[in-house]
Amino acid sequence: MSLEVLVLGTGDAFSALHYSTCLALRAEGTWLLIDCPHPIRKILRESSHRAGLDLDVGDFAGVVVTHLHADHASGLEGLGYFGFFALGRKLPLLIHPAAGDRLWEGCLAAGMERLLPAVGEPADEKELADYFERRDLDTKKSVTLGPFTIECRRTIHHIPTTALRITAGGRMLSYSADTAFDRSLIEWLTPGDLIIHETNLGTHTPYERLAELPEELRAKMRLIHYPDRFDEEPRVIECLHEGDLLQV
Repeated sequence: MSLEVLVLGTGDAFSALHYSTCLALRAEGTWLLIDCPHPIRKILRESSHRAGLDLDVGDFAGVVVTHLHADHASGLEGLGYFGFFALGRKLPLLIHPAAGDRLWEGCLAAGMERLLPAVGEPADEKELADYFERRDLDTKKSVTLGPFTIECRRTIHHIPTTALRITAGGRMLSYSADTAFDRSLIEWLTPGDLIIHETNLGTHTPYERLAELPEELRAKMRLIHYPDRFDEEPRVIECLHEGDLLQV
């Protein structure tokens, strides 16, 4: 069975038009979430409906987090709470240790470390393991979740960030995550049957650098994490849009 990609969000942290960048992958009937901005359930509902699907967080076998900027990880609190209270299960969370070791104390503990069982009773102390089943990504070897084999590589970004190569059904998706332009990363991504690459301003990848790549590479590349209005002009690399459902 083929590998499919559902585009959930395409925007950057400052977008007034799009949800923050995130993806959903499907292989052998199993769904994998790539990054988790807030409000993740609304994002899933709207983008999946555009594709003729009906996805919710309970449909996922796990979530991969590329880094801890809020536009990629702000939905983890809601995801963890929904799993804890509504689904009664802990979702596997795949993350590189450089980010994973900061996730609880740096991001989630302030809102999730205590729960009141009932009014007047002492609070229960919680930790990450009460909400998620953490599994570490490794730059030296692949990690498997269901039908998905996941490889990662560090990118050039403000905080620890990992690009991904995800293989399932004999096909490979390469995803840059957030990064400055990096020729060695482009080479690492090149084996993918589909390459999804970010483009933006500042310490990100300028579109002009990607437009200079060989035509055969551009043909299998799609753009994401772009600024508002970026996709209104003709481009030599296609932009992704929320609700796109791609066969890798």
